[in-house]
Amino acid sequence: MLRRSVLKLLHRSASAPARRYASTKSIREALEEVIPAKQAQLKKLKVEHSQAVLGDVKVEHVIGGMRGLKSMLWEASVLDPNEGIRFHGLTIADCQEVLPPFPGGKEIIAESMLWLLLTGKVPTEAETRSLSQELARKGELPDYIVKLIDSFPSTLHPMTQLGMGVAAMNQESAFAAAYERGMKKSEYWTYTLEDCMNLLARLPALAARIYRNVYNPGKPIPAIDHSLDLVGNYSNMLGFGNNYDLTEYLRLYIAIHGDHEGGNASAHTSHLVGSTLSDPYLSYAAGLFALAGPLHGLANQEVLRWQQNMQKEIGSEITHDNIKEFLWKTLKSGQVVPGYGHGVLRSPDPRFIALQKFCETRPELLKDPTIQLVRKTYDVAPDVLKEHGKTKNPYPNVDAASGCVLYHYGLTQFKYYTVIFGVSRALGALTQLVWARALGLPIERPKSLSMDTIEKLVKGA
Repeated sequence: MLRRSVLKLLHRSASAPARRYASTKSIREALEEVIPAKQAQLKKLKVEHSQAVLGDVKVEHVIGGMRGLKSMLWEASVLDPNEGIRFHGLTIADCQEVLPPFPGGKEIIAESMLWLLLTGKVPTEAETRSLSQELARKGELPDYIVKLIDSFPSTLHPMTQLGMGVAAMNQESAFAAAYERGMKKSEYWTYTLEDCMNLLARLPALAARIYRNVYNPGKPIPAIDHSLDLVGNYSNMLGFGNNYDLTEYLRLYIAIHGDHEGGNASAHTSHLVGSTLSDPYLSYAAGLFALAGPLHGLANQEVLRWQQNMQKEIGSEITHDNIKEFLWKTLKSGQVVPGYGHGVLRSPDPRFIALQKFCETRPELLKDPTIQLVRKTYDVAPDVLKEHGKTKNPYPNVDAASGCVLYHYGLTQFKYYTVIFGVSRALGALTQLVWARALGLPIERPKSLSMDTIEKLVKGA
């Protein structure tokens, strides 16, 4: 009951009565309202609780990739092993209920998620539409970036092109220019926000141009439509603007992939590089190159490839028994089951559940053999993995479902899937760069240890 009451209040905050003032309030003004309280909260933590212990550092943390080590401030989201991701306390289901969609649509859009991640508040419909219009106005690529992207060979990986394009845009960084002129630390966040908004606005055009050059060379790219939202324009520039269902799927995909706590490789890399006061373009370019790794953002294309191989072997008769047989074949060959397991989660990924529910509303998706395979694999894979005994989390993550829907709607180029992930992950990584500057967080500098030193410490203990 309490949860329903909170959601009703949040929903009211996003409805008509708030529109009177929303039309004149920008996202910067919304931030100016909330930053002082967060700064005061951080100051109190420093003064009153700086020596409080949050957890013990064990050898497994040092040699196991720091997994589970509580050592990073990240305001936008918290990932619970059992409940999954929450964005400022809201689950994905909560967000689907209260965040404004695109007019006439049903799915969360990037702008409403961006507003929530950045301010901690649910935007009104008017605030969301105003933000869409602002991003559309800023969305055109500079000529030198167009020439740079067009000069790349089509064989250059799309993620390499995306990272290079983002890094090259730092020539226009408002933060870098202001820092060189000399500015107060209290102004860091404002110039960082300007860079982040410009980069977010341009990512769809950049990503779409890469897609065109690699897969459809010479095909005209539609101009940015100021009546559309960020993802609506992205879908249109990709050449899928007339595919309403794919556009809605991309809206959902990008919104729920926007942030997943700060410890994942791409978010953490952006945070680390940003802590040196590198501008947002360089910081997020570094995060994109982390995302390009097979253990991170490339996972969804690996999952789809594995699913299609299973489908070829099983044939048209998809049963729980022959899926189980293929799962054991994969495991006994020394491979992992792609799309299952997660570094933090110990339950089915709520993002996977959200994408499954999207499929359930569309009969054409439920008839798709690959999507049927995904659903039936979910029925048997957890028990197989439990019996195998080497997987801490035997449940599906988001990659188990994300690629097959893109493939069904005609976006079939596997190598490009991580670029879409890169467009989405910018929502969380860039908003937290703004907060890192607003809170004055220091350069990140953990202490490293050699194995000899670890052995001495362990013996001493």
